Amino acid sequence: MLPTAVYFFDVVVAVHVMCVVLAFGVTFAYPIVVPWLKANHPRAMPTVHQTQLRIGRRMITPFMVLILVTGIYLASDRDLWSQTWVTVPLVIIVVIFGFGGAFFTPRERKLAELADRDLGPERTGTFSAEYDKLFGSLMKVGALNGALILIAIFFMVAKPFAS
Repeated sequence: MLPTAVYFFDVVVAVHVMCVVLAFGVTFAYPIVVPWLKANHPRAMPTVHQTQLRIGRRMITPFMVLILVTGIYLASDRDLWSQTWVTVPLVIIVVIFGFGGAFFTPRERKLAELADRDLGPERTGTFSAEYDKLFGSLMKVGALNGALILIAIFFMVAKPFAS
Protein backbone atom coordinates (compact mmCIF):
# COMPACT_ATOMS: atom_id res chain seq x y z
CA MET A 1 0.00 0.00 0.00
CA LEU A 2 1.38 3.41 -0.95
CA PRO A 3 1.63 6.08 1.73
CA THR A 4 -0.77 8.95 1.25
CA ALA A 5 1.38 11.60 2.87
CA VAL A 6 5.00 12.53 3.26
CA TYR A 7 5.73 13.97 6.67
CA PHE A 8 8.09 16.89 7.25
CA PHE A 9 10.04 14.88 9.84
CA ASP A 10 10.71 12.15 7.27
CA VAL A 11 11.84 14.71 4.71
CA VAL A 12 14.29 16.09 7.28
CA VAL A 13 15.58 12.56 7.99
CA ALA A 14 16.17 12.09 4.25
CA VAL A 15 17.95 15.46 3.98
CA HIS A 16 20.07 14.53 7.04
CA VAL A 17 21.18 11.26 5.41
CA MET A 18 21.80 12.96 2.04
CA CYS A 19 24.02 15.52 3.76
CA VAL A 20 26.08 12.75 5.37
CA VAL A 21 26.64 11.19 1.94
CA LEU A 22 27.49 14.54 0.34
CA ALA A 23 29.79 15.69 3.15
CA PHE A 24 31.78 12.54 3.73
CA GLY A 25 31.40 10.27 0.72
CA VAL A 26 34.42 11.65 -1.11
CA THR A 27 36.63 11.39 1.98
CA PHE A 28 36.42 7.59 1.84
CA ALA A 29 38.09 7.69 -1.59
CA TYR A 30 41.05 9.76 -0.33
CA PRO A 31 43.01 6.83 1.21
CA ILE A 32 42.78 4.98 -2.10
CA VAL A 33 43.27 7.80 -4.58
CA VAL A 34 45.62 10.29 -2.91
CA PRO A 35 48.54 7.92 -2.10
CA TRP A 36 48.20 6.42 -5.59
CA LEU A 37 48.39 9.90 -7.13
CA LYS A 38 51.45 10.70 -5.00
CA ALA A 39 53.20 7.52 -6.18
CA ASN A 40 52.14 7.63 -9.83
CA HIS A 41 51.51 11.30 -10.60
CA PRO A 42 53.59 13.33 -8.13
CA ARG A 43 53.37 16.44 -10.30
CA ALA A 44 49.64 16.56 -9.52
CA MET A 45 50.04 16.76 -5.75
CA PRO A 46 49.92 20.57 -5.37
CA THR A 47 46.60 20.49 -7.24
CA VAL A 48 45.39 17.44 -5.30
CA HIS A 49 45.88 19.23 -1.97
CA GLN A 50 44.31 22.43 -3.30
CA THR A 51 41.36 20.29 -4.44
CA GLN A 52 41.06 18.78 -0.96
CA LEU A 53 40.93 22.30 0.48
CA ARG A 54 38.24 23.31 -2.01
CA ILE A 55 36.16 20.20 -1.29
CA GLY A 56 36.48 20.85 2.43
CA ARG A 57 35.43 24.48 2.10
CA ARG A 58 32.70 24.06 -0.52
CA MET A 59 31.25 20.63 0.29
CA ILE A 60 32.30 19.05 3.55
CA THR A 61 31.85 22.05 5.84
CA PRO A 62 28.52 23.31 4.42
CA PHE A 63 26.99 19.83 4.47
CA MET A 64 28.32 19.21 7.98
CA VAL A 65 26.48 22.35 9.07
CA LEU A 66 23.30 20.93 7.52
CA ILE A 67 23.93 17.58 9.24
CA LEU A 68 24.13 19.40 12.55
CA VAL A 69 21.08 21.60 11.92
CA THR A 70 18.89 18.74 10.72
CA GLY A 71 20.13 16.50 13.55
CA ILE A 72 19.26 19.16 16.13
CA TYR A 73 15.80 19.50 14.63
CA LEU A 74 15.21 15.74 14.58
CA ALA A 75 16.42 15.19 18.16
CA SER A 76 14.44 18.18 19.42
CA ASP A 77 11.22 17.30 17.58
CA ARG A 78 11.11 13.83 19.15
CA ASP A 79 12.83 14.78 22.45
CA LEU A 80 15.69 12.35 21.88
CA TRP A 81 18.53 14.27 23.54
CA SER A 82 18.90 11.71 26.33
CA GLN A 83 19.53 8.88 23.85
CA THR A 84 23.10 7.62 23.53
CA TRP A 85 22.53 7.02 19.82
CA VAL A 86 21.92 10.77 19.48
CA THR A 87 24.62 12.14 21.80
CA VAL A 88 27.50 9.97 20.51
CA PRO A 89 27.08 11.13 16.88
CA LEU A 90 26.66 14.72 18.13
CA VAL A 91 30.00 14.52 19.94
CA ILE A 92 31.54 12.94 16.84
CA ILE A 93 30.33 15.70 14.50
CA VAL A 94 31.76 18.32 16.88
CA VAL A 95 35.10 16.47 16.91
CA ILE A 96 35.06 16.27 13.10
CA PHE A 97 34.36 20.01 12.87
CA GLY A 98 37.41 20.50 15.09
CA PHE A 99 39.53 18.21 12.90
CA GLY A 100 38.49 20.19 9.84
CA GLY A 101 39.44 23.59 11.18
CA ALA A 102 42.38 22.72 13.40
CA PHE A 103 43.94 19.82 11.51
CA PHE A 104 42.87 19.15 7.92
CA THR A 105 42.64 22.67 6.51
CA PRO A 106 46.03 23.92 7.75
CA ARG A 107 47.80 20.69 6.81
CA GLU A 108 46.27 20.46 3.35
CA ARG A 109 47.26 24.08 2.76
CA LYS A 110 50.82 23.37 3.98
CA LEU A 111 51.04 20.18 1.87
CA ALA A 112 50.03 22.14 -1.25
CA GLU A 113 52.78 24.69 -0.51
CA LEU A 114 55.39 22.02 0.25
CA ALA A 115 54.52 19.99 -2.85
CA ASP A 116 54.78 23.10 -4.99
CA ARG A 117 58.13 24.02 -3.40
CA ASP A 118 59.60 20.50 -3.45
CA LEU A 119 58.66 19.75 -7.04
CA GLY A 120 59.91 23.13 -8.29
CA PRO A 121 58.77 25.13 -11.30
CA GLU A 122 59.51 22.29 -13.73
CA ARG A 123 57.74 19.76 -11.44
CA THR A 124 60.79 17.47 -11.56
CA GLY A 125 61.86 17.57 -7.89
CA THR A 126 61.20 15.04 -5.17
CA PHE A 127 59.20 15.34 -1.99
CA SER A 128 61.04 16.39 1.15
CA ALA A 129 61.00 14.48 4.42
CA GLU A 130 58.85 17.33 5.78
CA TYR A 131 56.24 16.74 3.07
CA ASP A 132 56.28 12.96 3.55
CA LYS A 133 55.87 13.27 7.33
CA LEU A 134 52.97 15.71 7.00
CA PHE A 135 51.39 13.57 4.29
CA GLY A 136 51.59 10.51 6.55
CA SER A 137 49.96 12.33 9.45
CA LEU A 138 47.16 13.54 7.17
CA MET A 139 46.49 9.98 6.01
CA LYS A 140 46.46 8.63 9.60
CA VAL A 141 44.11 11.28 10.95
CA GLY A 142 41.98 10.90 7.82
CA ALA A 143 41.59 7.20 8.64
CA LEU A 144 40.60 8.09 12.22
CA ASN A 145 38.11 10.61 10.86
CA GLY A 146 36.64 7.93 8.59
CA ALA A 147 36.32 5.53 11.53
CA LEU A 148 34.49 8.21 13.54
CA ILE A 149 32.07 8.77 10.66
CA LEU A 150 31.33 5.05 10.48
CA ILE A 151 30.84 4.87 14.26
CA ALA A 152 28.37 7.78 14.08
CA ILE A 153 26.46 6.07 11.27
CA PHE A 154 26.36 2.83 13.26
CA PHE A 155 24.92 4.64 16.30
CA MET A 156 22.31 6.45 14.21
CA VAL A 157 21.16 3.29 12.42
CA ALA A 158 21.56 0.55 15.05
CA LYS A 159 20.58 2.77 18.00
CA PRO A 160 22.53 0.84 20.66
CA PHE A 161 21.58 1.56 24.27
CA ALA A 162 18.22 2.99 23.15
CA SER A 163 15.70 3.31 25.89
